[in-house]
Amino acid sequence: MISREDLQIITRNSTITQTDIESVLTKKIYHQKKDWQQFLTLFFMSLGIGLSIAGTLFFFAYNWNDLHKFTKLGIIEILIVTLTLIAIFTKIQPIFKNILLTGASMLVGVLFAVFGQIYQTGANAYDFFLGWTMAVALWVLVSNFAVLWLLFLVLINVTFGFYVEQVAPNWSGITVHTIFIAMNAVFLLGTLFLKYKKYHIPKWFEYILALSIILLITTGMFEVIFSHRHKENSFIVVFQMFILYSLGIYYGFKAKKSFYLALIPLSIIILLSAFFVEQIHDKEYISLLFIGLFVVVSVTFLVKYLMNLQKQWKDEK
Repeated sequence: MISREDLQIITRNSTITQTDIESVLTKKIYHQKKDWQQFLTLFFMSLGIGLSIAGTLFFFAYNWNDLHKFTKLGIIEILIVTLTLIAIFTKIQPIFKNILLTGASMLVGVLFAVFGQIYQTGANAYDFFLGWTMAVALWVLVSNFAVLWLLFLVLINVTFGFYVEQVAPNWSGITVHTIFIAMNAVFLLGTLFLKYKKYHIPKWFEYILALSIILLITTGMFEVIFSHRHKENSFIVVFQMFILYSLGIYYGFKAKKSFYLALIPLSIIILLSAFFVEQIHDKEYISLLFIGLFVVVSVTFLVKYLMNLQKQWKDEK
């Protein structure tokens, strides 16, 4: 796929005419009418599904006392079945079917919430999210839709978070972060492996997973640096950080993705600043000055390096 940079290089080093340049821009770079139609169709369909789910929630909230319990459950079940049947038996484009399945998956959570509210099951919050996760797992596997996979991963993380809060409150923050990091790292590494095998996976999905892991590692290392209790598992988080950050930087250079080369060093700068704050207890003003200078110099160097690296990659094309 030709890019604007490629066209600029060709223009500077060839005798291509202005007419040919405009033709290439129109056909290969500028978005066509059909592209805008496709985008608007997906946008309004997704917006419609989202607003319909929100409307369903507000409908039940406003009319809760006036509806029979079977009416409440029946309305949601009919909506779920309708969306699922349309997605399975109609001949619409696969992207539209996946959007409908995503809407149905969201309604499954609404169904569980309404059921628990009607019968006052007394279940823990993690039971609710665990049931929701298991109920939509088959749709996630069958559809292979990035948005639905993202919902699935969010449900898994929320389920584990509530499990720790309600069943295992004695677990240390370091232990919890260790499990969170390992769990999400498995999905990210699996995603990168599938991309290596030429499966189409959107960039935003990969970047969201990578960003979540970097945030988890950063907050986990905060636990290691500032917590004075339960440090017996600290080495695991440090080991996870070393392995995953090393792989991330290697992949960033290998695939020429500045996303990893920007966020990982930024996380390291934040962690080093936190370490300095923890270690320096006297000469408060001098300490703050030192940390401030460290942050400014290191971020400036990082930005300068990334700009030069981007220029180098562009010149290699």
